[in-house]
Order: sequence, then structure tokens, then C-alpha cells
Amino acid sequence: MLDIAEELHRWVEQGRAFAVATVVAVGGSAPRQPGAALAVDSDGTAIGSVSGGCVEGAVYDLCQQALEDGRTVVERFGYSDEDAFAVGLTCGGIIDILVTPVRGGVYPAALAAAVSGEAAALVRIVEGPDDLMGRAILVHPDGSYEGVLGGHPELDRTAAAEARAMLDGGRTGTIGIGADGSRCGQPLTLLVESSVPAPRMIVFGAIDFAAALVRVGKFLGYHVTVCDARPVFATKARFPEADEIVVAWPHRYLATTDVDARTVLCVLTHDAKFDVPLLQAALKLPVAYVGAMGSRRTHEDRNKRLREVGVTELELARLRSPIGLDLGARTPEETALSIGAEIVANRRGGSGTALTGAHTPIHHDGPREPAGRLGSVA
Repeated sequence: MLDIAEELHRWVEQGRAFAVATVVAVGGSAPRQPGAALAVDSDGTAIGSVSGGCVEGAVYDLCQQALEDGRTVVERFGYSDEDAFAVGLTCGGIIDILVTPVRGGVYPAALAAAVSGEAAALVRIVEGPDDLMGRAILVHPDGSYEGVLGGHPELDRTAAAEARAMLDGGRTGTIGIGADGSRCGQPLTLLVESSVPAPRMIVFGAIDFAAALVRVGKFLGYHVTVCDARPVFATKARFPEADEIVVAWPHRYLATTDVDARTVLCVLTHDAKFDVPLLQAALKLPVAYVGAMGSRRTHEDRNKRLREVGVTELELARLRSPIGLDLGARTPEETALSIGAEIVANRRGGSGTALTGAHTPIHHDGPREPAGRLGSVA
């Protein structure tokens, strides 16, 4: 439910009653992954999605029923062979949906954390005894937690420890533990939803292609920084949608700013005096993606210069250059789209090839880095 946190947070502040349906398990070619949510308030207003449209009507009714009777339920939806227009996933997948009325507890704090960009993990029981279904705790990065799952006190401590590990990686998914907090007790399934600050995209080079890439980066959920050593080009007027504008030599800025395993670095300067020291440093960092713009001739010359300053072949193998996928792009917008597509393919493990005529999965299991506010393991 944290991916629709802003609207739900407003509902809480307005005192509106609502129920939330959350995807807790998927199988086959399901359109949404664990953590995807749809919410319905007492006036019948709906936000979010659990299936991209396949079963939204039935889930909407379940939310209204939860508001009436106060019960938490789990429903399974799958493909209908007899009637493709009946309630079911015509794409052939299976999803399990947790439907619960939201009435106080840790939910307001979880939504507030998500809206403010604070790291936190919402942990809910999604499979177990009826009296425990939907119970939740909120886990913070230091391992402290709010709320009670119920039953054995060791259950809360174990669940918080497991959730903290998932929060560290920005992951969302399910875990199984015993009701007494051990691996041997009556089994429970918990859904852990990690809310983490948006991942960073740092665009080096304040050129027209960068302006288009900023827009794509924001669309993909990144916190976007533009860095250039030339103050006449690195201005808010030229990059109004960027979160930050930094006037500094790129390699010096990279040495002083925070990056992590979700950060993507896009080098658009294609000028050796900027590129070489920047890439020399960037290729040693544990970031998700390093791409550099330039022709194939520029690429070969740049690689030669990088080898001369000690960059290893293993480090060079991490460099995506020329940057982007082969879309035949020419305009800044088309080029930005090709770069964004390559970043997504790299994150999700996609091949970048056309789906038409292919026999590869449409959805790949496991991203190589967590996504923005709601990190997902699928």
C-alpha cells in the first residue's frame, strides 16, 4: 500500500475510512507484483491497482465488504478458461490479494513515513490464523518497531529482524516464520513492504540530451541531479524538473556525494577532460549502472584513455557505452528513452529485445536493484 501512500495519507488526515487490497503473492504472468495495492474509501472512491484491470471490479467489491464487516480476507484470482471476461486474469497468472480495513494501528505512521521519504518497513500477517490476519508492525532502519503482531513476543522481534534485513536492501516480498518466532512453530506468512527514499540518477553534462533524460528519470521515480562544471549551462532555468543542480567538476562531485547500489550514473559530457577522471572513479563504485554517451569512435578512444590511467578490463566491462538501447534514436527525447529503457532492462534483468516473436518471459524474477519508493523483489 506504500506506493499509493500520498493519497492514503490525505485520507487519514481527513478522517476517511478505507480498505486496502494488496497483492501478497503471484504466480505465472501476473501483471502486478507483491505490494501493489488498490484502496477504496467509504464514499466509494478508488485509487491504485492490483491487476492492471483484470480483477479490479471484484477487488473493489471486496474492499467495500471489508468496510462493512471489518473482516480481513485473502482471495485468490486466476485465469478463467471458461470465460475470459469472467473474474480472472486473462494473462494466465495467479494473484493472492489481502483485503483489510485500515483503522488506526501502525498504518498512519507507515503512510507518513512513506510520504516524507523516511525508510521504514510495514510488516503484515497475510497467511495464518484468522484472528492474526492483517496484524501489522512498522519497522525502522535501526531495528526498532511499533505495533504488535500478536501471540508470542518473540514473533515481533524475529519479524522485525527479518524485515530490517529486507529494508536494508529496499526489498518487498514475503517471508515465512513460526508463530512463536522460530522456524519450527505454526507457520505464518508475512508481507514486508519496504518504503525507501527514491534512488538517485546523476546526469553529468548540462546539454539538451540531459534535459530530456531528467524528464525520463523523474518519470521512472529517480531523484535526479544534474552536474556540470560550467555555470552558464548548469542552471535551474534549463533543468526545471531536476531535483538538484550542481556546478562542479564531475569527478570531484562524485567523490563527495552519497551513492549506493541503486544509483545510476549517466555521463553525457563526451569530453575526455571530464569523462576520463569521472569514469575512472565511477567504475570503482558499487552503483547499479554507469553509462557514457558518444560515438563508437569516441567509445574506443575513451576506453584507450581509461586503460592508460589504470582502469581494469573488469571495470571497463561495467561501462554501458555507447549509452542506451538500439532504438534508432536521434532526438534528445528519443535518446533519453533509449537510456531509460537500458536502465530498466539492467535493473530488471531484461534482454532489451522485442517481445514480438520471442519466447522469453515478459516479467523477469528479481530486479538487480530495488526500485523507488516501493522496492520490489519481483
